[in-house]
Amino acid sequence: MFQKKKTEVYALGQNISMSAHKARRVIDQIRGRSYLTTLFLLKFMPYGACSRIFKLVWSAAANARHLLGSKNENLFISQAEVNEGTSLKRFQLRARGCSYPIKRPTCHITIVMKDRSLNNSEKKVKVFLDADNFLVDADDFVQKDFMNWLKNPITKPKNKYLTMEYDDMYSNGGAWDKK
Repeated sequence: MFQKKKTEVYALGQNISMSAHKARRVIDQIRGRSYLTTLFLLKFMPYGACSRIFKLVWSAAANARHLLGSKNENLFISQAEVNEGTSLKRFQLRARGCSYPIKRPTCHITIVMKDRSLNNSEKKVKVFLDADNFLVDADDFVQKDFMNWLKNPITKPKNKYLTMEYDDMYSNGGAWDKK
C-alpha cells in the first residue's frame, strides 16, 4: 500500500468569546496568504479578534514545524473558516423587577496550513500590499530577522509629546461657516 504524505496541518479554537461576524472580517483578509505575511497583517490590524487569530496561526505553524518538519517560509494558509458556537445566556436586572436578556456569542475558528515545498503542484502565493497597491512575491517578503521584529516591534514613539499637531488659526472653521 502506498501511504500519502501529509502536507497540511490545522489548529482549532473552540468556544472563543466573540461573534463569528467579527472574526470573519479578519479571517477573510488572511485566507490564502503566506505565514509571515499573515503574522505581519494580524500584528497591525486594528481589530480585537486579531490577537486570538494570531495565536491560532502561531499554533498551526508550530504544529507544522513539529509534525511536518517544515520551515516558516514555506507555509501558507490554505483554509480558514469561522463557525458560530453556542451563546451564553445571562440576565441583567433592570428597573421595577424586570430583567434584560444578554446573549454572549461564541465561535469556532479553524486554520489549515499547507507546506508549499511538500506539494509541488501548488502555485506560488502572491501577496497584495495595500499601501502601494502592487504585487510582491511571497518569497521576496521574507526577511532574516522578521520573527525577532514581530516579538518586539517598534510601533509607537516612547515620548508621546514628540508628535504634535498644530491647528491653523486662519482656517474657515469648517461646519460653523455654513448657514
